[in-house]
Amino acid sequence: MRFATYEHHGREWTAVLDEDDRLHPLDAASLIDVLDELPAAGAAALAGEPGPHVSEVRLLAPLHPPSIRDFVTFEEHVEGMRGGAGVPGQWYAAPTFYFGNPHSVLGPHDDVPMPPGSARFDFELEVAAVVGRAGRDLTPEQAAAHLAGYTIFNDWSARDLQTAEMTVGLGPCKGKDTALSLGPWLVTPDELAGYREDDGRLRLALTAEVNGEVVGSDLLSNMSWTFEEMLAYASRGTVVRPGDVLGSGTCGNGGCLAELWGRGGDRPPLRPGDTVRLTVEGIGQLSGTVVPGAEVRPLPPARVSGTRRARPTPRPTAPGGPPLPNS
Repeated sequence: MRFATYEHHGREWTAVLDEDDRLHPLDAASLIDVLDELPAAGAAALAGEPGPHVSEVRLLAPLHPPSIRDFVTFEEHVEGMRGGAGVPGQWYAAPTFYFGNPHSVLGPHDDVPMPPGSARFDFELEVAAVVGRAGRDLTPEQAAAHLAGYTIFNDWSARDLQTAEMTVGLGPCKGKDTALSLGPWLVTPDELAGYREDDGRLRLALTAEVNGEVVGSDLLSNMSWTFEEMLAYASRGTVVRPGDVLGSGTCGNGGCLAELWGRGGDRPPLRPGDTVRLTVEGIGQLSGTVVPGAEVRPLPPARVSGTRRARPTPRPTAPGGPPLPNS
């Protein structure tokens, strides 16, 4: 089944799509409310009268995720981003992720503002899995029952801001803070069963276009971990909840401009007026047009040299004991 959230006549609705792309409204205010019972909720809605056709509405992001973990699971992407420096050994140990901004989520066809102060804007072609059931310390086998479905994910990135911030040893921060697109709908796992390989990965064709020109393509099955393994890792020592989003990370072979730059390409960064379209086999298409963003409101630099406050002198300690009395 395919599930959508949309705006029609000033109201927000959730619905399941039928084979003719008509929307059948669900008895739920939010898709998150029914993630643990999607098949039943969808069947009940399909038994009722259809609503508008998908072409008559404004599609929104399928859900408002409480958290977003974006992984980096494509080895080729890591190689390209590092400009020939090789893949860090730690990358092979576990599916690393960072937390994205759930308040920056855009719909599948929304305009995308330039991040303030950025001149090297980029897209990222990804697929996301959505958690449907809460869990903690899951095994990959258990995690399969906790995945509600899949959608397309564009992790828009200000590469100049990201590069500068990460020299501090943190991040990405503002480099990933302005926009993140999800959609066009949430596709349940049974819809993609025919694409599943023996090791659990999904063999879906991925394509990225800028202004109608193909700039990247890959297979989702080139991920080095399955979504079930990623969810198991995400749940280690903590709770994952319905609506949490797990991004696959950017695919290889031109899944973003920065990878092309890392391999010596000279394609320009995105500018206002550029349209990016991402296509994922079995799911659909996600598109966004870049528009001007807000102006930078300057901040003063850090107050350091010449303004450091006096610090107390550390008290000497006895080896293995409490601080010694002042002499």
